[in-house]
Amino acid sequence: MSLRTFIQDHPTPLVWAWELTLRVMGWMRPLFARVGLERASWWLRMPEMLIKKPLFDCHECGQCVLHYTGMTCPMTCPKQVRNGPCGGVRANGHCEVYPEKWCVWVKAWERSARTPYRPEMTRLNAPVDWRLEGLSSWVTHTLERDAIATGNDPAVRYADEVLEGRPWN
Repeated sequence: MSLRTFIQDHPTPLVWAWELTLRVMGWMRPLFARVGLERASWWLRMPEMLIKKPLFDCHECGQCVLHYTGMTCPMTCPKQVRNGPCGGVRANGHCEVYPEKWCVWVKAWERSARTPYRPEMTRLNAPVDWRLEGLSSWVTHTLERDAIATGNDPAVRYADEVLEGRPWN
């Protein structure tokens, strides 16, 4: 077992780090708003990548959902599926594309049970906005530019109501 796998399988310190990061980024929000997304990202991209690349194999999409997916990056899925496993996950939980590897979403589901964010696993994530690629996801999240779908998004309301069996008006 690699160090990365061990840390992701025991996500409590990662959750604490995320909550601390949220607090610090909240304090930094006025500065980020003043200097702009690109400049603030330029400052924070390197420290963020020094942490996230070795721990999560970060693909720098600029719209991190680690905290919603059990500290498992969905962009490491060979199909880059952001809303649950594809139809090709094998019966043993392994990936359709790389049969020797676990499906990212199977691992995410298992790991999310060890975080306070388990209910978020069923949320509908917006497609990746590739214009944000290479920007700091800490900054895009703080400035609410990370394209995370919310309950106010008609597509999310529709999906929620279909899943609950109610027709959408």
